[in-house]
Amino acid sequence: MSWIREGELNLLEKISANILKAGPMPKHVAFIMDGNRRFALKNNIERQEGHMQGFNKLAETLRWCKHLNIQEVTVYAFSIENFKRTKDEVDGLMELAKQKFERLLDERENLEKHGVCIRVLGDLNMLPLDLQRIIAKAVVTTKAHNKCFLNVCFAYTSRYEITNAVREMAWGVEQGLIKASDVSEALLSQCLYSNNSPNPDLLIRTSGEVRLSDFLLWQTSHSCIVFQSVLWPEYSFWNLCEAILQYQLNYKSIQKARDLHREHQALLQLEADRACVAEYLQHHGNGKPADAQRRQEALLHYTTCREERIQDFLDALKHKRDSFFDDLESEAVVA
Repeated sequence: MSWIREGELNLLEKISANILKAGPMPKHVAFIMDGNRRFALKNNIERQEGHMQGFNKLAETLRWCKHLNIQEVTVYAFSIENFKRTKDEVDGLMELAKQKFERLLDERENLEKHGVCIRVLGDLNMLPLDLQRIIAKAVVTTKAHNKCFLNVCFAYTSRYEITNAVREMAWGVEQGLIKASDVSEALLSQCLYSNNSPNPDLLIRTSGEVRLSDFLLWQTSHSCIVFQSVLWPEYSFWNLCEAILQYQLNYKSIQKARDLHREHQALLQLEADRACVAEYLQHHGNGKPADAQRRQEALLHYTTCREERIQDFLDALKHKRDSFFDDLESEAVVA
């Protein structure tokens, strides 16, 4: 089954989509695609077939999102916690992922046509090496595409992601790229696996479960979260429309919360910069209090230097991450 499905919406779907698009539309939607195993049990089929049906539903959902002008989709494909399942099921999921990423590479012309960029978020070192290489090839092959984005969270949990972001900042301090005083909430956000993406506007979980299961905990603090009872392989265009309508009904309060958070972040950063400047002036002021002009000049200089340090650190971090995928992709070509 193809990752990218062609085809138009039917007439009723088109009318409904146009009505929805008259209101504020989410640009980034995240899915916890839950219910594949229960779907298999319900229909008396093998678990692996249930997971296969779940992938087919993802391809169909991506088509709906394309018609609804949703430019970015993030999916919870495989949690680190899923490694605790039976060996047969884990091995089956790894093999399914291998097959699907190989199929994706076969469709590279179609991906280029639609400008689809594939990103895989998680700790790939936990995966079999052959799967790592195929994933890396898919990521490197599509990284220049910029019309729409599919983020696949694989070997992922949010707490692991946040812990890794803290490690990255510690690495930056150890390397002398940033100072300990540069560490902030905003910087941590830029060290997450998802740093290239805006936070999701809408998070949808299927199957009736009403928890986030350690998925995008940091990124969804100001997102609309919708829980739906339908099993993922049975998800429909109308279920997606219902979730988008919930987003639209809550749009104003979501935007207000985001605006307030941005203002609060900016204020905290200003206070932190002022504290660093005050400490510097106290130690280098020959015992004389600095006048307002000198404090302002020192603040502007410090802010400029901090921003340059952080940008250099983020460039180094990007190079490190890109090199990881490039090296794996090169190994895949040689193999």
